[in-house]
Amino acid sequence: MRSLRLGKQSPREAAWLGLDLGGTKVALRAETDGGRVHEHLFHWRGRGLESDVEQLAAEVAVLQQQVPEGFGAVGIALPASVGTDGLVSAWPSRPEWLGVEVRPTFQKLFANTPVRWADDGDLGALAEARAADVDDVLYVGVGTGIGGGLMSGGVLWPGLDRGSFELGHLVTDADGLKCRCGRRGCLQATASGPATLARAARLRGADVAYAELQQGLVADEEWAVQAVDRSCHRLAVAITGVRELLHPDLVVVGGGFAAGLPGFTDTVARHVAALARPGVSPPLVRSSLLGGLSTLHGAVALARLVGQTEAPALSAVRYLDDAVRE
Repeated sequence: MRSLRLGKQSPREAAWLGLDLGGTKVALRAETDGGRVHEHLFHWRGRGLESDVEQLAAEVAVLQQQVPEGFGAVGIALPASVGTDGLVSAWPSRPEWLGVEVRPTFQKLFANTPVRWADDGDLGALAEARAADVDDVLYVGVGTGIGGGLMSGGVLWPGLDRGSFELGHLVTDADGLKCRCGRRGCLQATASGPATLARAARLRGADVAYAELQQGLVADEEWAVQAVDRSCHRLAVAITGVRELLHPDLVVVGGGFAAGLPGFTDTVARHVAALARPGVSPPLVRSSLLGGLSTLHGAVALARLVGQTEAPALSAVRYLDDAVRE
């Protein structure tokens, strides 16, 4: 495994590196305090932990050539379930990572640069809260799965050592379809991108690609409208449950799947309003300010927080290393 000697830099000199690790592709973004931005995107070329880490090292090195300042800290959005023992317990899109020890894997990769990771939904919430300049935000990311995160009082919730905010595994229909986690009725099994496309195919009586769903919505085709409306309703059910307990002021709907479908967020907002109890105002629901890049921007924000030691906002972030390794 190649180890990237990124070096220890002062915050004024360094760039902040964010990585959004996806099941099929990885996005990287480096920002400097002077306002320069460098981005890089690649697709996984194969399968297996060793192959993935080697490719990740090579691709980060490509970006590093554009950033002579070096990286002051690294933030990683990791869409995997990681237990309190630090082992990956589930990552359906990259099952080869099952059982991997997260801490040493990233420490070896980034050598003496401080690295932190967090759930991708949590980082989406962090980025959207900063973009909107609000302290209480529920983020809902609709893509291959359903990601979610909550900022409450300017702090990621539920807090360190309590796990991530798993909105996608909130049960919205106990008798519903089976989720990849093995349970029935999870929001992800009903309202994710693949679930919506599968429903559209059943209603249409033929396979439906994403572009066809977009076209069907624009043309007001009944099969497309019904398929998306059902997903938006289930999202609204989950949002309403969170609203009753934690009272976020703002709900942000993001993710690549939702971003490309006309009227998606408005439909979610309509269902949220209809589900509100008498005398209880529904939260404001709007589309992401960052489009499909919320998680990536959140990863950069995490790197900045680590480098600038803004500890309060890191309460839901698992630490990989308490000190810079020399």
